[in-house]
Amino acid sequence: MEINKVLTNQHIKELSELAHKIWNEYFISIISQEQIDYMLKNLQSEEPITKQINDDGYEYFLVKDGDKNIGYFAIQQRQGHLFLSKLYIDKSQRGQGIGKEALEFIKTKAKEYNLPKIQLTCNKFNLPSLAVYERWGFDIVKSAEADIGGGFVMDDYILEKAV
Repeated sequence: MEINKVLTNQHIKELSELAHKIWNEYFISIISQEQIDYMLKNLQSEEPITKQINDDGYEYFLVKDGDKNIGYFAIQQRQGHLFLSKLYIDKSQRGQGIGKEALEFIKTKAKEYNLPKIQLTCNKFNLPSLAVYERWGFDIVKSAEADIGGGFVMDDYILEKAV
């Protein structure tokens, strides 16, 4: 397994394609196809990813197995914590410790940036991911609802873990 920072337009294109594959497979049991399509278009297609990197301080990383992209994550330095914006692993690779390895990389980044904790949001109905985050030592600290436009709302828990 290898973790590579997303630096080029080609990386962004590959990441967006992977996001579309993973989101359409994973989230259909949690949110509607309409919301998946809306969120992919507005958050995980090439243009918004480029904006997040160039304007909003996000760092994206592709997780690779040889030359195959098998996952991705995004982080952002915030006041007092490192925000883990996304962590997605391809269905064929889940349960093999890849997410845990990615988390170790993220913890190293938090320490590099002198940030004492990692914070993330997770859909309240995403029970498999919530169970994984809790197993990794994250605690639910509060609930948050966010209107993301298009008539859609993200209904999440905010989780934190000290590094």
